[in-house]
Amino acid sequence: MIYQGDTLSVRYLEDGLAELNLDAPGSVNKFDLATLESLNEALNALSQKSDVKALLLTSAKPAFVVGADITEFLGLFAKPEEELSNWVTHANDIFNKLEDLPFPTVSVISGFALGGGCECILATDFRIADSTARIGLPETKLGIMPGFGGTVRMPRLVGADTAMELITAGKESKADAALKIGLVDAVTAPDDLRDAAIALAKQAIEGKLDWQSRRAQKKAPLQLNKIEATMSFTMAKGMVARVAGSHYPAPMTAVMAIEEASRSDRDGALLVENKHFVKLAKNDVTQALVGIFLNDQYLKSKAKKAAKEGKPTERGAVLGAGIMGGGIAYQSASKGVPVLMKDISQASLETGMKEASKLLNKQLERGRLNGLKMAEVLASITPSLHYAGIEQSDVVVEAVVENPKVKAAVLSEVEALLPEGAVLTSNTSTIPIDLLAKSLKRPENFCGMHFFNPVHRMPLVEVIRGKDTSEETVARVVAYAAKMGKSPVVVNDCPGFFVNRVLFPYFAGFSMLLRDGADFTKVDKVMEKKFGWPMGPAYLLDVVGIDTAHHAQAVMAEGFPERMAKSYRDAVDVMFESERFGQKNGVGFYKYSVDRKGKPKKDVDADVTGLLSSVLGSAADYSDEEIINRMMVPMINEVVRCLEEGIIATPQEADMALVYGLGFPPFRGGVFRYLDTIGLANYVAMADQLANLGPAYEVPQGLRDKAAKGEGYFDAQRQSA
Repeated sequence: MIYQGDTLSVRYLEDGLAELNLDAPGSVNKFDLATLESLNEALNALSQKSDVKALLLTSAKPAFVVGADITEFLGLFAKPEEELSNWVTHANDIFNKLEDLPFPTVSVISGFALGGGCECILATDFRIADSTARIGLPETKLGIMPGFGGTVRMPRLVGADTAMELITAGKESKADAALKIGLVDAVTAPDDLRDAAIALAKQAIEGKLDWQSRRAQKKAPLQLNKIEATMSFTMAKGMVARVAGSHYPAPMTAVMAIEEASRSDRDGALLVENKHFVKLAKNDVTQALVGIFLNDQYLKSKAKKAAKEGKPTERGAVLGAGIMGGGIAYQSASKGVPVLMKDISQASLETGMKEASKLLNKQLERGRLNGLKMAEVLASITPSLHYAGIEQSDVVVEAVVENPKVKAAVLSEVEALLPEGAVLTSNTSTIPIDLLAKSLKRPENFCGMHFFNPVHRMPLVEVIRGKDTSEETVARVVAYAAKMGKSPVVVNDCPGFFVNRVLFPYFAGFSMLLRDGADFTKVDKVMEKKFGWPMGPAYLLDVVGIDTAHHAQAVMAEGFPERMAKSYRDAVDVMFESERFGQKNGVGFYKYSVDRKGKPKKDVDADVTGLLSSVLGSAADYSDEEIINRMMVPMINEVVRCLEEGIIATPQEADMALVYGLGFPPFRGGVFRYLDTIGLANYVAMADQLANLGPAYEVPQGLRDKAAKGEGYFDAQRQSA
């Protein structure tokens, strides 16, 4: 044994050949701070051994290295710039030490080699992978860029154009694709990988492979002449600007780092990478995107816990077909849970099956499943006009019309047919669960299961706990939602639950802006381009459906009269009265047609200004900042109230529900991350200037108290490293 640490070891394999084996406690290898130090010690030990002629880098896990330990990121990034830069330099010294060993090195890759794992294999002379390998640098998805030499070594290995494409998109390459671009030197079957790697190392020892020239190429400047460089980097910048946009600086920064370092040798290029990495690490977008990753891990851990506590769902049922019912049935069946889809209308059943078929066809066209799998999934959805077979269901999702009397009648009817242990849920968006539970004999087996439209795209499922809902029921439904590939968030019952409760104050802010003379097209533009929402409020209302929004607003006003009742007729009322329901009937705030691909196309409608004249105030030119503040303050205040009232349990879950359920701009991280970024005291001062607009603009006391103490909502995450 040459070296033994907690996460890796080095031993002799046979005469002259050593193996550095990564084997961290737990299920995966990560490059956390401790593993980096262990690698440093192992390399120091290796450099003292004059009898080592080649080194294999292997993993005892099914995956090589899944990346750096992201749980350490926010703590590291909170350090002063100089300290962070010194730490990155130290990490790079370790990878350089690996690259500079006085003998050939071979990475032996199975499964994932991502992020720091990819940068590690780039520092070796040869890379051999099996067919399960997935290799890439996904850092830009977290708002950062590679910091352990990825922007230096990858361009010198596979060429600048290919490297920039992979790095800016955060794309991972499957084994065959990695071989084609030169990211790996050979691909084998999993059973042959080790023997092939040993054979390759022996060829290098015997001088049959020129490992020195390969190493020299990675340590030299990029081999591009002036014209090639100009074309390459100009095209890359144009593409990145188009795809990433201005809110996500990491992809463009990575291109700029590669360009700036192109004429430097390895050590000079690493200094350039370090400078750009540190700049990004201190960026608010990075804090937000890393925060989303950590929050998502938190949701997954809660779902795993629920899966252990709750009974598994072997069979499901959906009551009410159509687009929504078909989407839920598809989601369940495609993840291996057969489902009965029941409706009173044959036409609705056909619509539901068409929706499932359409979604499966798209998967088929993209090569994500074959015809046999498609047939299996469709066969596991049973459309029926009758309840026969529903008694076999473990979880039933009611998805009929959004009417409390109809829902209560259907729920009561189906409960009588279910065994005592079965769980009944309602896919309602606004009707209180406790109200619906009054019609049931076993309210402890009932909760809300609110899917978002379109079901196949929207990751969020709100699991709504009523006052009588048992923890076992909640655990079972959370586990079922996770099994369906969704991100479940548990909320307590109230009108609108969490997502819709916080959305309608935002819509109210929009109506008040129009009442006070704002132009709705400018509001949309500001909220999309400047704040970063995927749709502005007018466009979103059209997509939700003006009739749906009008009805839901009345429900919210009844539930929260002080903040959400209206004392005036607004633009939504006008649209509703004019039967301009949005995309569903082609006219709303905008008019809609269908483009060549069959997707709705939005255009300005000249008639709208005249229609709205009775509810619009005198034209006023609001600044972008004023529009953002007037739109966002009511939503932010309501989100904070939901946390303070215990409607939602944690800032992590609130932020993920907003990102996954409403499309809250990921680069802002969610409301609580946004508050931490701008500073709670700054927010209170800004919101207080709008207090005259009414109760929705009044800052909750808990937020004021935290601001006065100088606290944030995610202080613990920042201190984790």
